[in-house]
Amino acid sequence: MKIALLGYGKMGKTIETIALSRGHEIVIKTSEALNSEITAADIAIDFSIPEAAFTNISNCINHNIPVISGTTGWLDNYNKIVSLCEEKKGAFIYASNFSLGVNIFFELNKTLAKMMSSLKDYNVDIEEIHHTQKLDAPSGTAISLAEDIIENHNNFTSWKLDGNKDNVLPITAKRIENVPGTHNITYKSEVDTIEINHIAHNRQGFALGAVIAAEWLHGKTGVYTMKDVLNIG
Repeated sequence: MKIALLGYGKMGKTIETIALSRGHEIVIKTSEALNSEITAADIAIDFSIPEAAFTNISNCINHNIPVISGTTGWLDNYNKIVSLCEEKKGAFIYASNFSLGVNIFFELNKTLAKMMSSLKDYNVDIEEIHHTQKLDAPSGTAISLAEDIIENHNNFTSWKLDGNKDNVLPITAKRIENVPGTHNITYKSEVDTIEINHIAHNRQGFALGAVIAAEWLHGKTGVYTMKDVLNIG
């Protein structure tokens, strides 16, 4: 499979290594929006920046190139991409996190939220820790975790960074050098604490999941998620 890498930072380089090891060819490596050049690829993987993601993804769909995106911070335009993909009969996957382990963690988070929903004595919070180069806060993964808790727990109507109001789920974001990504969900009462967490040891898991998603999407049309790729949930 011929792959275009849209975004060639640390993640893009890790994806390149894994894709090559799985027999794929990298035909484009760029952080800039492309036009018809994208047609040299069979599929595109976007790990660019929030300001470029919408243009990158739109360009792929307009040129009938399936595209997956792990860029966060652009989701105000997500519905526009879905509409464009449906109009052009394209293929698209967005995930706040492509790690296979994180996507299992998402399902654990939903299940725990349902189980804890009727237990009013527990305060809930989310903490995410990432490397200092991460531009957005909270992380897209933390937002996904928060939205899943809100959907499956009776006590919350919204989330807020460093929030502490009733019915608002607080998220704490920390930036520490050389931390690939840690997410903690904590339920705490006066008598005990229940905690689940996912700790990434390196970028390999994110990159592998992205390549697996690209392999799965190739030849399909429609808008999908990692739940479809992994057949979970």
